[in-house]
Amino acid sequence: MIRHLNDNECIRILANNYIGHLAYIYNGKPFIAPITYFYDKNSNAIIGYSAEGHKVKAMRKHTAVSMGVSEIDSVNTWDSILVHGHYQELSGSEAKAHLHDFSLGVKDLIVRKEHRKLDFISQFSSQIYKDDFPIIFLIKIDEITGKMRRHKD
Repeated sequence: MIRHLNDNECIRILANNYIGHLAYIYNGKPFIAPITYFYDKNSNAIIGYSAEGHKVKAMRKHTAVSMGVSEIDSVNTWDSILVHGHYQELSGSEAKAHLHDFSLGVKDLIVRKEHRKLDFISQFSSQIYKDDFPIIFLIKIDEITGKMRRHKD
């Protein structure tokens, strides 16, 4: 059986994961990149960060983005959501506060789901920032949809 997920089910999947696939447009072409994220329920936004580069340049120009998150056990057992939203770049103390929330939130998810103890943000991100502060951004959620499949063999 395949069915649509309700809003609460979609938010549960978004809130209980930290890896998504961010879709954006660059030079008229669609791109998808995996990102580490944290869902901030208070602002109903996704917190992310990145170095200056392709993805950030693209999102500054075209702020409409999408992000997919999936929980897949098998071809017959999965949940998948799609978020549509808008990129908003942060700076100063607001950026630092959101990066702090991101760090604590993702660390908590990893501890709960993977039963690992983490001490630093670099342990769960592919990017390590030595000299430059990363670009912190929000994806302000406009719409979230999802589907699930449960089929017994």
